[in-house]
Amino acid sequence: MEIFPALLSVITDPMLLFAIVLAAFVGMIVGATPGLTASAAIAMLLPITFYMSPLFALAFLYVIGKSGRYGGSIAAILFNTPGTAASAATQIDGYPLARAGKAGKAMKVATISSIIGDMMGDILLVIGVGFIASIALKLGPPETFAIYFAAFVVIGSVIGKSIVKGLASALMGILVAMVGLDPISSEERYTFGSFDLSNGIGLVPLMIGVFVLGEVFAQLEERRKTQGETKENDSTQDGNNLTWEEYKPCLPHALRGGFIGAGIGVLPGLGSAIAAFISYGEGKRRAKNPEQWGKGALEGVAAPEAANNAVSGPSMAPLLTLGIPGSTIGAILLGVFLIHGIQVGPTLFLTDKELVYKLFACGMLGIIAYGLIGYFGATQVARLILKIPTNVLYPMIFMTAFVAAYSASGSMFDVTVMTVAGFVGWLMRKHDFNIAAFVISFVLAKGAEETFRQSLLMSDGGALIFVERPIALAFIIIGAGAIAFRVRGVLKDRKLAPGGLGDA
Repeated sequence: MEIFPALLSVITDPMLLFAIVLAAFVGMIVGATPGLTASAAIAMLLPITFYMSPLFALAFLYVIGKSGRYGGSIAAILFNTPGTAASAATQIDGYPLARAGKAGKAMKVATISSIIGDMMGDILLVIGVGFIASIALKLGPPETFAIYFAAFVVIGSVIGKSIVKGLASALMGILVAMVGLDPISSEERYTFGSFDLSNGIGLVPLMIGVFVLGEVFAQLEERRKTQGETKENDSTQDGNNLTWEEYKPCLPHALRGGFIGAGIGVLPGLGSAIAAFISYGEGKRRAKNPEQWGKGALEGVAAPEAANNAVSGPSMAPLLTLGIPGSTIGAILLGVFLIHGIQVGPTLFLTDKELVYKLFACGMLGIIAYGLIGYFGATQVARLILKIPTNVLYPMIFMTAFVAAYSASGSMFDVTVMTVAGFVGWLMRKHDFNIAAFVISFVLAKGAEETFRQSLLMSDGGALIFVERPIALAFIIIGAGAIAFRVRGVLKDRKLAPGGLGDA
């Protein structure tokens, strides 16, 4: 298999190994810091990848994303503040364990389960991605557009509290991506006479604004409400060694969570939060002591953490084989591929197969790196985070974001775009719009437009081509089915909550 030569190549490269370990540490710090996300860190670091080789750039950001998912469990267990959305499921049993003086055990269970789930996801990715790519090579423009359509609809309608707001977020991302010159006629679109807008909206300043500035604005708004609530748990001072007998009951939950997370990870847009809560619910249903779940069960930490991290690898499958990112981190990684002139899609496995498998190898070594750091040093990481005052942290992030946006192309217009995007990101968070749908749709829009126009040219302008071809029709039905399924769920929730208006 291609993965073994790739692993050997990465292991024998000292600089690449250093980058992997550094990324594992950075990702853990970011994920464990309440109010920060791995997406924000990756977006802010995106400009420095201009000066790296493609493998270094991709591996560094990819491992930060993996480690950041795990790092969220530290904040959830110790601070009762989920570092990521998926860590909210870990918080249910993790924080009660910390309050009972078992924070060390809870973090070790989270670490081991994260390693198991993440490694399972990566192994399944390595085994299956080549097969998926071989099928993708046989798809024409109509089938590819239908996949784009299904991705837009699924991402917009399934994630978040509101179907309408989710689809509106996806539409907003598409409209922003259309700013600039028409790729066929070269006519200006939505430029309002601005020369700067004729080149379109840059990926880097947009992502830095939405993820970094938007998050900073949101955290500053909430600062007065949460000030003084985050405290270090005294139990972090204890040894809290974990024995095999204590972890043994957790193992089936971790393995099941790994399969659940891997399955959900392949589907664009669903993400780790959904995987974590499904795994938690299924684990509780099958548990021998379900009454203990929610009160401090170690199994209640293992199940969501394994599923949360298992999403990471398989979510790369639609990105690498179809060019469709399954998450916000995937959308940023797609930007890195484009920055380095690498066309993502099924042909990637013909032109840059070695790069792909080396990236997989870096991901696997990144799992080991954050696992070792977390198992032996999670408590020290938590103490380090507590020593950083927010009145120092957020101004530093703010200034770094401005430097990063300007350095991307040396343009003050990019800084303006970043600032506007920051306010947009803040307003979207404030009003429960779907940021993931907005960003992913922005990234996908150009490819979708290209395949749509190619399809119409193939059929002399007739849209029936999308229903005449079985695979294209199947994906359009999947998109429509996703909306119907979500609407059915909303209506069911309204019936179960008399007097509630629901949120469609």
